[in-house]
Amino acid sequence: MRASELQLTSWGRNKYAEMTVYRPERNAHIATAVLGGGSNGTIAHGHGRNYGDLSICSGGTAIMTTRLDRILEFDETTGTIALEPGVTFKDLFHFVSERGFLPPVTPGTAFVTLGGGVATDIHGKNHDRDGSLGHHIEWLDIVLADGTTTRASATERPTLFAATIGGCGLTGVISAIGLRLRRQRANAVETREYRVRDLDHFFELMSEYRNSSTYTVGWVDALQKGRSLGRGIFQVAEPIYKPDLTFQKKNLSVPEIFPNRMLNRYFIGLFNALYYRRIPEQGCIRTIEYSAFHHPLDAINNWNRLYGSAGFFQFQCVLPDASSLTGVKTLLEQVATAGAASFLGVLKTLGMNGIGYLSFPQAGVTLSLDLPARPETMALLHALEATTLDHGGRLYLAKDAAMSPEGFAQMYPQLDSFRTVLEEFDPDGKFNSDMARRLKIRDST
Repeated sequence: MRASELQLTSWGRNKYAEMTVYRPERNAHIATAVLGGGSNGTIAHGHGRNYGDLSICSGGTAIMTTRLDRILEFDETTGTIALEPGVTFKDLFHFVSERGFLPPVTPGTAFVTLGGGVATDIHGKNHDRDGSLGHHIEWLDIVLADGTTTRASATERPTLFAATIGGCGLTGVISAIGLRLRRQRANAVETREYRVRDLDHFFELMSEYRNSSTYTVGWVDALQKGRSLGRGIFQVAEPIYKPDLTFQKKNLSVPEIFPNRMLNRYFIGLFNALYYRRIPEQGCIRTIEYSAFHHPLDAINNWNRLYGSAGFFQFQCVLPDASSLTGVKTLLEQVATAGAASFLGVLKTLGMNGIGYLSFPQAGVTLSLDLPARPETMALLHALEATTLDHGGRLYLAKDAAMSPEGFAQMYPQLDSFRTVLEEFDPDGKFNSDMARRLKIRDST
């Protein structure tokens, strides 16, 4: 297996790293790549949908998992599946939906690999009911720093299991995943959409539906202030199957060179106003193709180019229920005051804590925003981090590129347990990343 030298880029186009890249085609080749990695750190890398520096390691080694994309076993009786880490959620949906099943959790893009989904313990629009991906994992096969492969589960090497789920690839390279599926056939969702007038209205709707609907999610206009602060669109949906349904898919593509000057607050303000008013005041009910509902941005190829060559940062936090209304209000006020134009503002509820030491989800409300990379953006991100801390919340490592190590240590109380596992299974720090260095994850002093 030959290595190549490449520059890898985050999906936010805000982080870059020159790396030595291996592309194993069989699980047996992963150990060769791990042992062949240099002294600057090794990290697994999937389809590159991470927004920050979680899956890059400057001067280090990347083990690309995209060719490890096989379904290993499928048991229709138990609803379990074993697969390699490079299988995408798109591939998984197509395979299992034809057999009367659904993935238990679906992220915002279908191009995320299952390995990446485990490493970030992804969550979807059904978190209140079904939790995050980690709640549905039976076992993991992990190639460790010494090249050996071991199996971890809730009962077998449970600390390694908890450190790997949401562990950002720092415990080893996942070579196989055992997953429990949802026994349900669906090709669409029946969606009720509400036009939301302000933040109080948003929280009323989220509280009403979070325990009764399978899917809930909201879009928030992050440029609004005053009485309109928090206005947006709220969706509740149920999966359905109708064999006679047909959908016309529209695929757009953003060119390589996209003018940065278009993404000012006036242009995005106009877009947000039109998007908000597309829902009538009385709301509406419509049927949406399953993938289009879960992955709306996948219809725009290379949508990350919309923010131009400078790229963008994504901010995502979760705040506990008790402080979520005041916290989200403060966060939106900070973003609106800064004039940080954002197409994408997502507000939704989460239902339970993740099972990984570094899992992001906890019971509460999560807010996600895209922020164009400008000279003042880093100061805004630090202010948003401080507000998140003040309200007892945490930031999502899969989206982060700016969090401080001090903030990280406060937000993730099981960090010491995670470090203990790293010391046991990778004492020499073979697996590393730019994010791990920035957040001083291995530095317990």
